[in-house]
Amino acid sequence: MFALFSFHQFVSAFIIIFAIINIIGAIPVIVNLKKRGKTINPSKASFLSLIVFFLFFYGGEAFLSLFGIDLSSFAIAGSLIIFIVAMEMILDVEIFKSSIDSPKDNTFIPVVFPLVAGAGSLTTILSIRSQYADINILLAIICNVLAVYIVLKTTKQIEKHLGAGLMYIFQKFFGIILLAISVKLFTINVTRLIVNFPN
Repeated sequence: MFALFSFHQFVSAFIIIFAIINIIGAIPVIVNLKKRGKTINPSKASFLSLIVFFLFFYGGEAFLSLFGIDLSSFAIAGSLIIFIVAMEMILDVEIFKSSIDSPKDNTFIPVVFPLVAGAGSLTTILSIRSQYADINILLAIICNVLAVYIVLKTTKQIEKHLGAGLMYIFQKFFGIILLAISVKLFTINVTRLIVNFPN
């Protein structure tokens, strides 16, 4: 498995997942939750996120097969979701609406789901399996979860040092990256479907 490790694929997968999770962009949401008296456990959130990612990574394709859906078709659907998320980030609109639950502990909802391991990120890890070796994606997931832990642990310090303006620039930057990624995923997998389409 480690023989398939590629630094280029690892970095690319890390950036894709990092962009779709957008934990930096989620800092204002996290800060707002804490101001409202909600508690978030960084260790618990990171651990639960990793479990959700791994379960979906290994079981997601088998789940899809129950409905007769191939990975390329799912990747195309995923590219459309990524496209919408990118448009949200670039245009400052809210298309995917999420409700914040009432319990004081907001570690799982809404931090783990849908902020970290939401529909976009889960779709993405399956979508990019058509392009990258599993080991590179798994390592990228682990590194992203570590990044999530660091951000959750140092939210106040990050907000203080970055400032609202720089955080806004980060959001736009990753939005444009995601937009390009969605177009690439769409074209690659549509081409694959057309080539493999039975005559």
